[in-house]
Amino acid sequence: MGAMTKKGSQLERLARAAEDVRRHTDRVPKVALVLGSGLGAWADAIDDRVVIPFSEIRGMASSGVEGHAGNLVLGTAEGVSVVTMQGRVHLYEGHPPEDVVFGLRLMLHLGARTVIITNAAGGIGDHLDVGDLMLIEDQLNLTGTSPLLGHNEDALGPRFVDMTTPYDGELRHLATEGARALGFEVKSGVYTGVLGPSYETPAEIRMYRTLGGDAVGMSTVLEVIAARHMGARVLGISCITNKAAGLGHEVLDHADVQEVAAQVRERFVSLLGAVLRRLL
Repeated sequence: MGAMTKKGSQLERLARAAEDVRRHTDRVPKVALVLGSGLGAWADAIDDRVVIPFSEIRGMASSGVEGHAGNLVLGTAEGVSVVTMQGRVHLYEGHPPEDVVFGLRLMLHLGARTVIITNAAGGIGDHLDVGDLMLIEDQLNLTGTSPLLGHNEDALGPRFVDMTTPYDGELRHLATEGARALGFEVKSGVYTGVLGPSYETPAEIRMYRTLGGDAVGMSTVLEVIAARHMGARVLGISCITNKAAGLGHEVLDHADVQEVAAQVRERFVSLLGAVLRRLL
């Protein structure tokens, strides 16, 4: 209850943030997108876009991580009204869980009912190679926390959220169809969300593999819990930017993650377009 006393309820925070957005535009989005490392430039190509820095939206925290611009962008892509976050904040930056998911909740509060969440991830599964795009079919939340801790606001969602299907099967099918039409294959797997910011040890990677994880990263899982809490459908896509610790020969470095994400960007962007066209 301490967070509510200091900041007000989630609904009050969302209402204030929505007021700030509505000063710029009254557009009601259909699809919300969270753009991970290396993908933020996708939002620069949105038609009729309105760009609002996070700093101009009350309650929005800004990321200090390179590759995360820190803007909310509304506009049209492939004929679909969209809202997107260029960048996200992470637990490892010191933000509490409710702030990590606040931008996602705001996009849903503005009207979006479908969410596309992207990230850069390390590959664990033998079927994954560097540069692959992986559709997330399930997740392991190993961050040790949840955005649903504390008082539940029934107007946002139920106290106990069913996570049987955190990622929507129909949306994965649309993405698979879209990739096939574009001439490439997407993989599937389970995303393991960890706290960070250190990369994992080889022993930890062996543990995640034993638990059923195919890829590992430092985002996404809390956002998906919040999205399902609010009743949204979720499509998750990971760009496999490196082999996880102990599975490759390279020293893990964020600059290399960004470089691989940049190399895959064109294919990633084309897949987002194909999915959006199928949501018309």
